[in-house]
Amino acid sequence: MKKTKTGMGLFYTKFRVNPLLKCSFWMLLIFSVVACNHKDRSPHGKVFRYNESKGITSLDPVYARTMPSIWPVSQLFCGLVQLDSKLYIQPLVAKSWRVSDNGLVYTFILRNDVTFHDNPCFKDGSGRQVVASDFVFSYRRLASPFVASPGSWVLSKVDTLNNGQPNVVALSDTTLVIRLKEPFPAFLGLLAVPYFAVVPQEAVTAYGKEFGRNPVGCGPFMLKTWRDGEKLVFVKNPRYFEKDSLGQSLPYLDAIAVNFITDKQSEFMAFILGNLDFISGVSKASKDELLTRTGSLNPKYSNRIMLLTGPYLNTEYLGFLVDAELSKGSPVLSREYRRAIAYGFDRQRMIAYLRNGLGFPAESGFIPMGLPPFSNSLKGFYYCPDSTLSILSRMGYSNGTGLPPITLTTTDDYLDICEFIQHELSKLGVKINVEVVTGASYRQSVADSRLPMFRGSWIADYADAESFLSLFYSGNHSPYGPNYTHFKNRKFDDLYAQSLKQVVLGDRLKLYRQMDSLVLAECPVIPLFYDKVVRFVRTGVVGMDPNPMNIPIFKYVDIK
Repeated sequence: MKKTKTGMGLFYTKFRVNPLLKCSFWMLLIFSVVACNHKDRSPHGKVFRYNESKGITSLDPVYARTMPSIWPVSQLFCGLVQLDSKLYIQPLVAKSWRVSDNGLVYTFILRNDVTFHDNPCFKDGSGRQVVASDFVFSYRRLASPFVASPGSWVLSKVDTLNNGQPNVVALSDTTLVIRLKEPFPAFLGLLAVPYFAVVPQEAVTAYGKEFGRNPVGCGPFMLKTWRDGEKLVFVKNPRYFEKDSLGQSLPYLDAIAVNFITDKQSEFMAFILGNLDFISGVSKASKDELLTRTGSLNPKYSNRIMLLTGPYLNTEYLGFLVDAELSKGSPVLSREYRRAIAYGFDRQRMIAYLRNGLGFPAESGFIPMGLPPFSNSLKGFYYCPDSTLSILSRMGYSNGTGLPPITLTTTDDYLDICEFIQHELSKLGVKINVEVVTGASYRQSVADSRLPMFRGSWIADYADAESFLSLFYSGNHSPYGPNYTHFKNRKFDDLYAQSLKQVVLGDRLKLYRQMDSLVLAECPVIPLFYDKVVRFVRTGVVGMDPNPMNIPIFKYVDIK
């Protein structure tokens, strides 16, 4: 069922305080006093506890499509490379690599001290050395139509052999060669995603379709216990190969325990009572209790909770279907109309009142904060109602008179944002109807190019700005790619093609900046805000600093 909102009544009721909710918070405070001295250190050592409210169905890296599965898979498995906290590519199983001058051949030299987890699938139950042929097997498995991995697209740039398999060759146990179809400078960053993790053929053969329930990798942790809907426990891999800067073996933790509390209010209570070590993000159940209006931690929790925030590679935006055939007669086809909307609402106020300050107003382009080549020097759209009125007047719609209404489609999660924009623009004569549809219906409609105006999100699949700019390349028009607006611009396409040939990062970033500026000028999308990683961490836990990909790296976490 879908519902249409045309007024602001719901917007104003969002700020009413539910008296029952206030009462429940007082009850929580009573419980929390008891929890202040709670010492839940396991007799088995340092155990880190977190909750996954959405559940986990598989720990097979080829199915690690969503954050609930990416987080645990990233602790169990390793790939050739990894990203550091600033998104620079660092060695992992590969200790070094070289790229050919034409950008087509990647040669990796592997470490010889990496072993798979001990598991009954191996002879005598002892995990063997990871070798180059394991990556060949893993990538062929990823590409297999019988496996049907949602991540097989990451191999789209890899060349294929005569038998249709990915052109990945093991020259020796420690030398791996990958050949691409065409230059793709973001490929090294792409290799850091969990889909590219290495798995042992013995385990896949032994467990078959149940490999996702019996994962065997070479990561810092390995599976101990998994009880559906109750608990998932990982224990330290005693043979893990990485060490810290002081030569101490990683990881520091002895175990990770994952709970499956589905109710956010119950999750919040478990955290306050000290039964969880951190929660990620802010839910409606905890937002007003944990945060001040400005997005700071509520001072009464400062002695036992830390608020950690940082940029998240996610841009929230308004999108317009700028396809003359599909949006025939719609005002969204006018660039000036889109620009009038872009200047007509206050992003600063929107973030402060609707997100408690947990976001960065998007006033510098589509590429988000935390990802090169983001720069505040790129001036995008900001709140300037005079500019909106001036543009409308030049279009012949003085104060919006005669301007036809447009429908903005969204899901319920972003209704408050869309109603805020609706309300702000209505004061300037721009009429917007907000239509709310279910998540599945919304995603399908966007993919099928049926929405003239929609609220969108884009989260980086990999740590390169190409992931964001690909939304505007004409060769990626939906439903065959992520260009949901059907934006087409010859200059942009030329710059995009040039960027794919630039092996040197600095040269590529210059082209990225030009493309981001062009998107702002043509306005097929209106950036709203750049998201924030938000973590509430119990005091005494260290190493939980957020990264822009929002993937916790638990091998660096310790409990003091």
